Amino acid sequence: MKSLFIAFGAIFLAELGDKTQLAILAMRSKGLSGWGLFFGAMLAFTVLTAIAILFGGWLQTKVPVEVIQKVAAGSFMLIGVLT
Repeated sequence: MKSLFIAFGAIFLAELGDKTQLAILAMRSKGLSGWGLFFGAMLAFTVLTAIAILFGGWLQTKVPVEVIQKVAAGSFMLIGVLT
Protein backbone atom coordinates (compact mmCIF):
# COMPACT_ATOMS: atom_id res chain seq x y z
CA MET A 1 0.00 0.00 0.00
CA LYS A 2 2.88 2.35 0.73
CA SER A 3 4.09 2.10 -2.89
CA LEU A 4 0.57 2.88 -4.11
CA PHE A 5 0.31 6.06 -2.04
CA ILE A 6 3.83 7.22 -2.90
CA ALA A 7 3.25 6.66 -6.63
CA PHE A 8 -0.18 8.33 -6.54
CA GLY A 9 1.08 11.38 -4.65
CA ALA A 10 4.17 11.86 -6.80
CA ILE A 11 2.35 11.41 -10.11
CA PHE A 12 -0.67 13.47 -9.06
CA LEU A 13 1.51 16.44 -8.11
CA ALA A 14 3.84 16.07 -11.11
CA GLU A 15 1.01 15.88 -13.61
CA LEU A 16 -1.06 18.82 -12.37
CA GLY A 17 -1.56 21.23 -15.25
CA ASP A 18 0.65 19.34 -17.68
CA LYS A 19 0.09 19.17 -21.42
CA THR A 20 -2.07 16.04 -21.13
CA GLN A 21 -4.73 17.86 -19.10
CA LEU A 22 -4.60 20.79 -21.52
CA ALA A 23 -4.98 18.45 -24.51
CA ILE A 24 -7.94 16.66 -22.88
CA LEU A 25 -9.50 20.01 -21.98
CA ALA A 26 -9.16 21.15 -25.59
CA MET A 27 -10.62 17.89 -26.95
CA ARG A 28 -13.55 18.03 -24.53
CA SER A 29 -14.24 21.64 -25.48
CA LYS A 30 -14.63 20.43 -29.09
CA GLY A 31 -17.47 18.18 -27.98
CA LEU A 32 -15.71 14.83 -27.76
CA SER A 33 -17.13 12.33 -25.28
CA GLY A 34 -15.93 12.89 -21.71
CA TRP A 35 -15.99 9.19 -20.93
CA GLY A 36 -14.23 8.34 -24.18
CA LEU A 37 -11.50 10.86 -23.41
CA PHE A 38 -11.20 9.61 -19.84
CA PHE A 39 -10.82 5.95 -20.82
CA GLY A 40 -8.53 6.79 -23.75
CA ALA A 41 -6.24 8.83 -21.50
CA MET A 42 -6.25 6.14 -18.80
CA LEU A 43 -5.43 3.45 -21.36
CA ALA A 44 -2.52 5.55 -22.67
CA PHE A 45 -1.21 6.12 -19.13
CA THR A 46 -1.58 2.41 -18.34
CA VAL A 47 0.40 1.35 -21.41
CA LEU A 48 3.12 3.94 -20.82
CA THR A 49 3.39 3.00 -17.14
CA ALA A 50 3.65 -0.70 -18.00
CA ILE A 51 6.43 0.07 -20.47
CA ALA A 52 8.25 2.17 -17.85
CA ILE A 53 7.95 -0.60 -15.24
CA LEU A 54 9.20 -3.29 -17.62
CA PHE A 55 12.04 -1.12 -18.94
CA GLY A 56 12.97 0.01 -15.43
CA GLY A 57 13.12 -3.59 -14.23
CA TRP A 58 15.38 -4.54 -17.10
CA LEU A 59 17.50 -1.40 -16.74
CA GLN A 60 18.21 -1.99 -13.05
CA THR A 61 19.91 -5.26 -13.95
CA LYS A 62 22.21 -3.54 -16.47
CA VAL A 63 23.00 -0.08 -15.04
CA PRO A 64 23.86 1.02 -11.47
CA VAL A 65 21.10 2.98 -9.70
CA GLU A 66 23.38 6.00 -9.23
CA VAL A 67 23.88 6.31 -12.99
CA ILE A 68 20.13 6.06 -13.63
CA GLN A 69 19.45 8.76 -11.03
CA LYS A 70 22.07 11.10 -12.49
CA VAL A 71 20.80 10.63 -16.05
CA ALA A 72 17.21 11.20 -14.92
CA ALA A 73 18.17 14.35 -12.97
CA GLY A 74 20.19 15.68 -15.89
CA SER A 75 17.33 14.98 -18.29
CA PHE A 76 14.85 16.87 -16.11
CA MET A 77 17.22 19.82 -15.81
CA LEU A 78 17.81 19.90 -19.58
CA ILE A 79 14.09 19.78 -20.29
CA GLY A 80 13.53 22.58 -17.75
CA VAL A 81 16.18 24.77 -19.36
CA LEU A 82 14.89 24.11 -22.87
CA THR A 83 11.33 24.81 -21.80
